[in-house]
Amino acid sequence: MTAIQPKEIPYDKIRAVEWENGRLKLIDQRILPGKFEHLYLDHLLESAKAITDMVVRGAPAIGVTAAYAVVLAARDRYKENPNGWQKAIQADLNLLAEARPTAVNLRWAVEHMRGLINAGIPGNPVQRLLSEAQRIHADDIAANRRMGELGSALIAKGSGVLTHCNTGALATGGYGTALGVVRAGYAAGKIKSVFADETRPWLQGARLTAWELVQEGIPATLIADSAATWLMKQGKVAWVIVGADRIAANGDTANKIGTYMTAVAARYHKVKFMVVAPTSTVDMNTPDGAAIPIETRAEAEVLNFGGTRTAPEGIQAWNPAFDITPAGLIDAIVTEKGVVTNPTRDKMVAMMKKHL
Repeated sequence: MTAIQPKEIPYDKIRAVEWENGRLKLIDQRILPGKFEHLYLDHLLESAKAITDMVVRGAPAIGVTAAYAVVLAARDRYKENPNGWQKAIQADLNLLAEARPTAVNLRWAVEHMRGLINAGIPGNPVQRLLSEAQRIHADDIAANRRMGELGSALIAKGSGVLTHCNTGALATGGYGTALGVVRAGYAAGKIKSVFADETRPWLQGARLTAWELVQEGIPATLIADSAATWLMKQGKVAWVIVGADRIAANGDTANKIGTYMTAVAARYHKVKFMVVAPTSTVDMNTPDGAAIPIETRAEAEVLNFGGTRTAPEGIQAWNPAFDITPAGLIDAIVTEKGVVTNPTRDKMVAMMKKHL
């Protein structure tokens, strides 16, 4: 089977995750923008490591990657033991689900594929699981394009917008969540200027969002995270548009560290705040933000910059990868099922019950 190819949609050239010739193909996002290289993976263990090491990152992209990783595991386990592969694969699935704890899409994809396996697949399971992984991938792209339409409809013509982290094709199956809204808004003439936070300490905005926008020919300006509040004061942006790694049942949202402070600044300056994420990111079993686990990453990511030590020896660093933005600071949550304005638990329940 070959990769899912982008259709002729404006500003839609990039695919971070692909299935190509029986292998999982990932853009190595750790080395962008200096180098553009792909990694080809044949086994679940190396796929889980790619997720942990942030070769691939962004909740939807992690979910798609996980679905394909299950196909690789099933191929290996079936080859080893055609009669006992379903039992043997369970430990693989458990390991994969723990590759990164905050992104709910990872566990969602693993449990979805586990459900198919446990329900019983006669004979060689690879084609059945591959078809399902490709469906998850295609559905994510379609959902992103729908969210792009819905989100851009909220934006007045001629607006400036601010993004944080990377929420584009690199973070998803394709097109992007928050950056999908930017793509759609720019194509429709709604967005006149895009500002991207650099997003310390991993610089997803500087390395990845800026790279995507340059590749797509969308004019943008990169800023330090600490410049965002002053940018709002100048009246340069009408909307902050971000993604999510998990949305709780009440609308509280976990996203890349720095999102919360940006939301606080936006509310003070009367700038609208939009969260864009597929419903697979909404975890109705998590009551609120306090129940979302926050991943803490290595101190070295803060103590160093570009591989060079910038902090003195002997100092410690605290490096949470995410923070929680309370629902009360969010003006709109955009999913493929619709838009929830001023989110509450009741509104989130009603949105999740909608049929596509």
